[in-house]
Parts: sequence; structure tokens; C-alpha cells
Amino acid sequence: MSLNFPLLLVIAVFVCGLLALLDLLFLAPRRRAAINSYQGSVSQADMVVVEKLNKEPLLVEYGKSFFPVLFIVLVLRSFLVEPFQIPSGSMKPTLDVGDFILVNKFSYGIRLPVIDKKVIEVGDPQRGDVMVFRYPSDPNVNYIKRVVGLPGDQIRYTADKRLFVNGESIAEQLVGSEPGTLGSAELYKEKLGVAEHLIRKEMSRYRASPDRSWTVPAGHYFMMGDNRDNSNDSRYWDDPSIPKDLLGMVPDKNIVGKAFAVWMSWPEPKLSHLPNFSRVGLIK
Repeated sequence: MSLNFPLLLVIAVFVCGLLALLDLLFLAPRRRAAINSYQGSVSQADMVVVEKLNKEPLLVEYGKSFFPVLFIVLVLRSFLVEPFQIPSGSMKPTLDVGDFILVNKFSYGIRLPVIDKKVIEVGDPQRGDVMVFRYPSDPNVNYIKRVVGLPGDQIRYTADKRLFVNGESIAEQLVGSEPGTLGSAELYKEKLGVAEHLIRKEMSRYRASPDRSWTVPAGHYFMMGDNRDNSNDSRYWDDPSIPKDLLGMVPDKNIVGKAFAVWMSWPEPKLSHLPNFSRVGLIK
């Protein structure tokens, strides 16, 4: 069972805030009244007694201590920047397994946490953006792919692994064979919109059916991984519960944010393999 971290964070902030408010309105005045009553009944107050009377309940103390920290984390994570770790190689060579990335949460609009309802329009995904979204068949799972098709676009992927958008071939230039693959995998420089990035193709592998095409409906996006032959993306999603015309499409409501930077890499999280910062930089 996957944990709904945003929901847990909201609940934690609410509980800690409620404890802090309870103390402010009821418990703290009672403590002050008890101290005043004690000091008025003796000629010389015992400071040990005063400290005991003024001591906050343990639960309230923890709640007040954690509330500001959790509140700041909630605001940052929900409306500004959220960290993610890349679990697979579907975005190679742009992103690798174990990369820790930062995702801009307001690029595509301000959304309320947990319910993910957009309350403020800011901008829309652009072709070529690297975007994190909730997998349409299981919204508890986050995916990261590149935006290839915008609402209204006609997308075609051919048998020779060429991408067409609205009838025009997307420009790509061979960079060379991927190191260590003995020529079985090649890297290409591709330009989608204003984004210029590398993609990876396996020359002896063919996953997509020849000359498949899709029409992107309004309010939806067509996504592909940069590792073109090793990516579970819009070309391959199959879910009988989703209408045929929406199959493979990511609805706007599933958008999490725009990935913009790698801040650390840790492919094998163990003491013998420490994190490194060789891949730190902006995501193209």
C-alpha cells in the first residue's frame, strides 16, 4: 500500500496547529491563572513550583515545536518546489536512475494540496518540457516524461523510430553511439519546441507498432520518455477503464509540476556507495 504523503503532511500540520491553538486559547491562560493564584497565596513563591505550574503538556509542547517546521514544509512542497527521485532509466540520457530532482509546483498553476484542484492559472505545459504527473491508471504513482503532444496535436511514431507532430518530422541529429553499447544504442540530439535535448534509441529493438498515430484531446498531453525504446509512456498505456480516445493521454488534473534541476545522484543508497554531485545542473 502506497502512502499518501501530502495527506499525511496536511493532517500533521492540522493536528499540530490545533494543539498550538488549544494551548493559546485555553491551556496557557489556565497556567497563568494557576501561577498568579499560587504567588498570591504565599509570601515567597517557590520557583520550582512556578516552573511546574507553567510547564506545557508534553503533547502540546511537541505540537507547538513541530507546527512551524511542518507548515513551512507544506507550503514549500505544495506550492513552490517538491523533490523526487528517479526510479528507472526511462528518461536516459537526460535523467538517470538515482537522480534526485526538483520540480517547480507553480509553473502550470497553483493547486491545492491533497485534492490537487487548480485555483490560480499561471501557465501551461510546453512541448519539450520534462513533466512529473500522476499515472492516469494509478494516480498514486508519479511518472516523469517529456511533453511531446499538446491539446489538439496530431502525433505519429513511425516504424523507423521517427517522431512527427502535426505532420512535421521532429528534427534530430545523430550524436554517436552510446558509450559501452558497442553500437547497439545511439544518441540523437532532438529539438521539441525550444527544448534541445538528447534522446536514446536501441537500434535492434522495436516496441511500437509501425506508424501509430494519436490525436491529443483538449485538456490532455501526450508524453514520451527520452529513452525511446525503454519507456512506459503514452505510446503503450492500455487500460480498459479509460475511454479509447483518452487512452495514453495525461489529463491536466494529473499534472504535478515541471522538473527543472538535478541536485544529487545516489543510484545505490548504501554506505558503500555515497551520493555524488557530478550530475548537478538544470534539466534540458
